[in-house]
Amino acid sequence: MSKGKERTILLADCQSFYASVEKADHPGCRDKPVAVAGDPAMRSGIILAACPIAKSYGVSTAERLGEALKKCPDLVVMRPRMQHYIDVSLMITKIYEEFTDLVEVFSIDEQFLDVTASLPIFGDPDTIAQTIQRKVLQQTGVKVRIGISSNKILAKIATDIWAKKNATGIYTLRPPAVEANMWEQPVSKMFGVGSRMTAHFARLGMYTIGDVARTPLPVLKDKFRARFGKQSDIHAEVMWRTANGLDDSPVTPGTFDTPPKSIGHMMTLPRDYAESSEVDTILLELTEEVCRDCRRKGYMASIVTVSCMCSPFDAPTGFSRQMKMPDPTNHTGTVFQAVKKLFYKFWDTMPVRRAGVMLSQFVNDDTYQLTLFEDQIKARALEKVTDSIKDRFGNSAIVRASSLTAAGQAQNRALKIGGHYK
Repeated sequence: MSKGKERTILLADCQSFYASVEKADHPGCRDKPVAVAGDPAMRSGIILAACPIAKSYGVSTAERLGEALKKCPDLVVMRPRMQHYIDVSLMITKIYEEFTDLVEVFSIDEQFLDVTASLPIFGDPDTIAQTIQRKVLQQTGVKVRIGISSNKILAKIATDIWAKKNATGIYTLRPPAVEANMWEQPVSKMFGVGSRMTAHFARLGMYTIGDVARTPLPVLKDKFRARFGKQSDIHAEVMWRTANGLDDSPVTPGTFDTPPKSIGHMMTLPRDYAESSEVDTILLELTEEVCRDCRRKGYMASIVTVSCMCSPFDAPTGFSRQMKMPDPTNHTGTVFQAVKKLFYKFWDTMPVRRAGVMLSQFVNDDTYQLTLFEDQIKARALEKVTDSIKDRFGNSAIVRASSLTAAGQAQNRALKIGGHYK
C-alpha cells in the first residue's frame, strides 16, 4: 500500500452472538425469543445475550433474568457454553482471513479487517462486506453487521450507530461525512461514552458528538482538568479524537499475543462467606489459578493485589489493595501468604460476596532468587507436575483438600470459562 493511500477498514460485529449461536444449534427456537443467561442460584442470573425477538419485548443485555422473564414470560433461557462460542468465533475469524491477513480480534464477537490490499481481488468494500455476511451466515448461522471506513474508530462507530440498525447490516462512514452524519448524534452514542460520561458531558454543556468535536482541544483539556483533575489530559484527547473521527492505529493481528500488564481472577461467591476458614479456601483457589496462569505464560510477579466486596448488596463495603513482594515469584504458597496478609489487614469482617487476586509487574521466570529457608527447586518441580496433570486431565483432576469442603469452588469453576459454563 502506497504511503498516504486511504485505507479501507471493516468492523464486523456478530449480531446477538451467544443467542445467535444457540438459535443456529436449535432450529426449533428460530421464531422464539431466546436469551443466554447464567445460573440464578449461583448469583449469575444476568442476561448475557438476547436475540432480536427477545429484544423486541424489552429484554436487554446485563439485566437480571427475573426482570427479563417479567417482560417476556415465554423467553427461552439457555445456559452459556463459552467454549463453543469461542470455537465458533475462531471459525468466523478463519472466514475473515480468507479476505485479508490483517484481522484484529477486538472481542469474541467483533473483529477489525483491513481490506485495502484486497479490493482488486474481491471487489469494492460493499461487495466484500456482503460476501462476508453470506459466508458467515451459511457456515455458522450467525448474522454479521459491518461498518466501513478509513480507520478503526469510524468503522466501529459506523457499526454501532448505523449498521446495527439498517436492513442490510452494512454502513459506510467516510471522513468527509463525519460532520454531516456523526456530529449531529447524541454524545451518548460515541464510542467510549457510557451513561456516567454522558452526564459529565451534559454538565459541561455538551450534548452531541459535534459539541465535543468542535471544542478546541486545549479548551476541552481545561474543562476536563476542572472536572476530573490534573491527570485527565489523555482522556480529553481520546474523547476529542474520537469525536473528530481521528485514528491512526493499524489493524494488528495477534493483538492479544503481547505480554499482559496483569493477570488476575475474580470470583462471585454462591453465598456470603463469613468464616475466615471459608475465605481462606477461596483466596487459595484464586491464588492457585493466578499463579498457574503466570507459570503457563512464563512470568513471575512482584506486585500482588487483593480485592473484596462484602454484603449487604444495597450498601456493600470492600477494598482493593496491593503490595510489593520481596522477590518476583509465581509460587502459589509464597503468593498466598502475601494475599492473606493483605486481605486480613483490610477486611472489615463483613460477609464476603466477591473476592479477587491479581499479579502484576512481571519478569521472566527463567531466573529466580534462591532463599535459605525454602527449597525453590523442589517447589517449582512439584508445581510443574501438578500443572501438567491439570493441563492433561482438566483443572479438577487434582485439587487441594480444602477445595473439597462446602466452601470450595475449584471443581465448579473447572466447568467454566470466564465465569460461565463451557
